[in-house]
Amino acid sequence: MTTDTPIACSLSADEMPKRLAEMTALGKDALLGVSPEGAMRFRADNGTRERLEGIIAAESQCCSFLQFGLTEKADALVLSVTAPEGAEPLAWDLVNAFAADAGVA
Repeated sequence: MTTDTPIACSLSADEMPKRLAEMTALGKDALLGVSPEGAMRFRADNGTRERLEGIIAAESQCCSFLQFGLTEKADALVLSVTAPEGAEPLAWDLVNAFAADAGVA
């Protein structure tokens, strides 16, 4: 994936901990697993979908170089995050934020 969009996050230093905490809380509440490629499986319920959609919308604004996909497969919501070449570690940072306290592999 290539992009002309700058690889930079526009969140302030004050906003970043709050966003990461929101991801960690959602992961703890609903994350079922993470694939080796980084796709995250969440419980498929309306509350989880709404929280994921809110995070996707917010992240799409501050990190417009990332691409997010949310699908429903086999009774789970699957979130994928794709980054341009060279920015893959930033996508993994999001995966790790969701998985931080989830107790899943």
